Amino acid sequence: MILTRRALVAGGAATLLTGCERVQNWGPTRELLRSGEKLNGGLQRLLIDRNALAPEFRPDQMSPVFRVNGTANPNTPEYNALASGQFADWRLQIGGLVARPLRLSLAQLRSMPYRTQITRHDCVEGWSAIGQWQGPLLGQMLRLAGLRDAARFIVFHCADRIQGHRYYESIDLVDAFHPQTIMAVAMNGRPLDIGHGAPVRLRVERQLGYKHAKYVMGIEAVASLDATGLGKGGFWEDHHDYDWFAGI
Repeated sequence: MILTRRALVAGGAATLLTGCERVQNWGPTRELLRSGEKLNGGLQRLLIDRNALAPEFRPDQMSPVFRVNGTANPNTPEYNALASGQFADWRLQIGGLVARPLRLSLAQLRSMPYRTQITRHDCVEGWSAIGQWQGPLLGQMLRLAGLRDAARFIVFHCADRIQGHRYYESIDLVDAFHPQTIMAVAMNGRPLDIGHGAPVRLRVERQLGYKHAKYVMGIEAVASLDATGLGKGGFWEDHHDYDWFAGI
């Protein structure tokens, strides 16, 4: 039996896991969990269909309140200027190991073929909420850019800062091309609001909440995570020992 993070949270182990905004020193327990997570991640990749879908829900099952996870507003001069103009001047840059670097406006993203899905957001703090998300498939955007053969990971560079560091996250190509992995521009039938990551956020539905990067400014294809942050692939992974593979 594979022990998922959802099972850990449900079983009361959330006190051992760092939350979306809390930091704890686990000592030996942390290292044991990290070793187990690496094994678990590999087993899940081997045993679970790469295209297996996360559960989807009916509109009447949507949560009346969907909490804001992580940053509520980047509140930097650059971000505030973009927000004041309804993000008309914002551009999503797609680069790195691609044949055709792209700079996409919000209008262009909204005009692309999109997917609508009602899914559950699971946070390591122990709360969940069901919401509707709408946006183009990340895989479709990467195909437009033309990934080079050397690309192995997709890194997301964001506008928000936590503890003085600009937020960043990464996923592998299995999740990048998953049929439910989208760049969401709308939530619950309305344009994405600032608290939930405007103008665009990642939805990678088979992973925990901290992997769903908000306020995305750039997408970079890389061969290795060694040069991303401190080399573990994400802000929380680098600075607070979160696990890179957050599969649920």
